[in-house]
Amino acid sequence: MKTTKPQDITFDENYRSRFLKLREDQQYRLLEIIPGFLVWLTFISAIVISFVKPLWAIYFIIIFDLYWLTRVMYLSVYLLHSWKIYKQTIKKDWFNILKTEKKDWSNYIHLIFLPTYKEPYEVIDNSFASLAACKYDLKKMVVVLAGEERDIANFNNIKEKIKQKYSGVFYDLIFTIHPKNLPDEIPGKGSNLNFAGHQILPYIKEKKWPIENVIVSSFDIDTRPHEQYFAYLTYRYLQMEDPTKVSYQPLAIYNNNIWETPAPIRIIAYSTTFWLLTDLARPERLFTFSSHSMSLKMLIDVGFWQKDIVTEDSRIFLQGFCHYNGNYKVDPMYIPVSMNTVYTGSLWQGFKDQYKQMRRWAWGVENFPYQAWFYLKVKNLPFKKGLHYLWNQLEGVYSWATAPILITILGYLPLWVSKNVDKSSVIAQNAPIVLQIIMNTAMIGLILSAVLTTFLMPWDKKKVKWWEYLIIPLQWILFPLGMIVFGSIPATDAQTRLMIGKYLGFWVSGKK
Repeated sequence: MKTTKPQDITFDENYRSRFLKLREDQQYRLLEIIPGFLVWLTFISAIVISFVKPLWAIYFIIIFDLYWLTRVMYLSVYLLHSWKIYKQTIKKDWFNILKTEKKDWSNYIHLIFLPTYKEPYEVIDNSFASLAACKYDLKKMVVVLAGEERDIANFNNIKEKIKQKYSGVFYDLIFTIHPKNLPDEIPGKGSNLNFAGHQILPYIKEKKWPIENVIVSSFDIDTRPHEQYFAYLTYRYLQMEDPTKVSYQPLAIYNNNIWETPAPIRIIAYSTTFWLLTDLARPERLFTFSSHSMSLKMLIDVGFWQKDIVTEDSRIFLQGFCHYNGNYKVDPMYIPVSMNTVYTGSLWQGFKDQYKQMRRWAWGVENFPYQAWFYLKVKNLPFKKGLHYLWNQLEGVYSWATAPILITILGYLPLWVSKNVDKSSVIAQNAPIVLQIIMNTAMIGLILSAVLTTFLMPWDKKKVKWWEYLIIPLQWILFPLGMIVFGSIPATDAQTRLMIGKYLGFWVSGKK
């Protein structure tokens, strides 16, 4: 059982009457089983029905493909809507706008956490250089480089180089070292951030900064924010009626090493960006992901990041959501932060690392039992809002695991089997044609992704050969295969592990 109770939560004493007559650990374990059970029930049912009732299976696949065609169409609309806002946002001088419209902007401090473990100096230096290049008052920024005792020699070497190069650039540089083998935690980013957060509190109190005026950014170590990121973040923060009950989610783009990355991994990286773009247009279903920002007050209220999980980036939103009884949200920030893909130079190693990264992201399924647990037990959590987030989580992880395989593989199984049944059925005769028409129409989404990729790529005529420009849109023909190998399979892997209780530890992707 892996649940950490947020502070000041009021529980319904009668919850057991609504949630079976089980012990608490059994209840939580049952919730962990549900996502994986639904996935395997779907796969097994699709195979069995294809042989027992192939005509039924054909009906189902046609309906399912039509549903996904509809989904591709409306997600394309959201994608274009977000793209338009994104292009408008990055053109503005937000620092000038901030100074003009928000006279009290200088009262706010940015606290930036950079947790690191075994990353090379060059990666960390690039992130610091990007922070130093931001069009903002750097004396309003405190940067915390959070290292691990497990990597103490490497960290101390990097620490001295960073101090020598960047001392005096920001308001302050702070270095923390997360001890190894602390109780009740797993080694990883979440436990490192939890320790660093608690370590920084005495410093904040000494400076007498109001915690409501401290804006925290939790960045992956390879994150390079847009030069206007902190100006735009401060502007959004000051726009909010209650900014301490909001997380701020930028657009993640994997451009740092994109030209060195092979096409299959490049497609997965940009697919993640396009997925996030569609969710930015639907903030009612938006979770925090990877690098993002929030208030220090919220972090203190919930006890900082949970230290015994893998997906602390999305869990921190749910901690706030539960703590404030549903009065917490994510604000979409249409401004980018650039990060590395998993590729470090070896094609085969890159494929293995990409699979592990997608499985780690898919391990976000651990948020479903957490959500359901508190939804069933928190007295003041709004019924409709809580159910909405719970459904989005379950439907999202379920579709992630099942849709690619159902559409590209299992969807054709009843057609092959139906050769042995009565071909007088109009549906059986025309199903291949219908499915082909649906799939061809759905290519609109793929074409749109291919076009937008050409605008997201960091073009450099001195480094990029002319023929490489042609490859960018053509690489998307690998998308269907990529969504199975690096989408459905690792998602099924993660949900199966949670179902059988084989919990994942934190895996750190390679950086170069």
